[in-house]
Amino acid sequence: MAGHTGLACARMIGALLLPELKELILQRDFAQLREILSEFHPSDLAELLADLEPADTAVLLRILPKELAAEVFENLPLASQEELLHALGDADVAKILNELAADDRTALLEELPAKATQRLLGLLSPEERKIASELLGYPKGSVGRLMTPDYVAIEDTWTVTEVLAHLRRVGRDRERITLNQLYVVDGAGRLLDWVRLQNVVTADPSEPVAGLLEGSNLALAATDEQEAAVVAFRRHAVTILPVTDTKGLLLGVVTVDDVLDVAEQETTEDIQKLGGMEALDAPYLSIGLLSMVKKRAGWLAVLFMGELLTATAMGHFEGELEKAIVLSSFLPLIISSGGNSGSQATSLIIRSLAVGDVTVRDWWRVLRRELVAGSMLGGVLALLGFSRIWAWQLLGFRDYGQHHGLIALTVASSLVGVILFGSLTGAMLPFLLRAARFDPAVASAPLVATLVDVTGLVIYFTIAFQLLKGTLL
Repeated sequence: MAGHTGLACARMIGALLLPELKELILQRDFAQLREILSEFHPSDLAELLADLEPADTAVLLRILPKELAAEVFENLPLASQEELLHALGDADVAKILNELAADDRTALLEELPAKATQRLLGLLSPEERKIASELLGYPKGSVGRLMTPDYVAIEDTWTVTEVLAHLRRVGRDRERITLNQLYVVDGAGRLLDWVRLQNVVTADPSEPVAGLLEGSNLALAATDEQEAAVVAFRRHAVTILPVTDTKGLLLGVVTVDDVLDVAEQETTEDIQKLGGMEALDAPYLSIGLLSMVKKRAGWLAVLFMGELLTATAMGHFEGELEKAIVLSSFLPLIISSGGNSGSQATSLIIRSLAVGDVTVRDWWRVLRRELVAGSMLGGVLALLGFSRIWAWQLLGFRDYGQHHGLIALTVASSLVGVILFGSLTGAMLPFLLRAARFDPAVASAPLVATLVDVTGLVIYFTIAFQLLKGTLL
């Protein structure tokens, strides 16, 4: 609660300061500006500057110490970072880019057009350019794009005294989080194990590193998909993991803050796909209107064509509807119930596949569970539908005629069939897509609902024809 309160206070103070900051920028009172900005945490300062025009933000970044300016820049949204690159001069851009953490710099550069990326690479120092080029050389969406070379490697033949001396030489240039774990490598640079900094600090100075090893070979491969990193961090509850190549050589580390960004992006994409559209490549207000329409129109057209099949099915059963017009009043009930059950099932399975709760091999177990669950859910709604028709008939709210019992049985039986079909379809479609190496999220709720709409009509009228033949039909 205290953290939320502090954040709210920071936002309130920032909102009150904006007019003052703008006025001081106009007056070119840089000393006062520097004094005010130095009181903010980098993340709070980034949120404050995000509300300013890029030109004003560029002015403020220029007067900050380069380390602080880089931290603030890291915390800005990617869209704001890109705008600032245009507002800042090459010298200022070079100052910030050279101070940026390697992983954050990679995240920025991979979003820019190729020409812009090449120009910015030319502004880096030779050492930083080599690091940036190596990270950009890994496939997009791979762990290699997430990692940073800011780690500390030690050898198992060292003593604690030698480790501490090494830390004094290189530790100040590393991120704080990457110092929590020290990685033990052999003479060729292959990862052997790791030790905790806490254990090193509290150990006897003469104790060898070999006595402090954690006995863990957990590591990510640079070519792994970033989703694998999300699963590994969640499963092992760690804040940092090493990254190796195919020969076991230590290349870098991935930290939890970068993995959280990937997890948020994945969740956003899945939610957008579940809505029946392609995932957006940028925040809602940043993406171009035509691009957004293009990403939404395709799936809308597919769903529209699917619903045309519903109209075709309706036309096939026109004769039954003319003979028993009362059946049409229950169509929305039948169709929506099947679509809702399918949407529930597909949402559950897509999320379970995403977080690793189930795999493609579990499809048979899921099928059996949904067979039982769908039957039970259909039974619950069938009882409600049957009771509603009988109650309205008995209370005089509506007269369904002398065959109201058969009508109630038709609706109840159809609900069981449609809801069971919806549950099975919604649960199995993500497995089929995953097995075919497609993203299960494209088995969106609207798509499942469209499939169930058509089939629901067939189930409904087939049951009606069998139960009402010779009476209403």
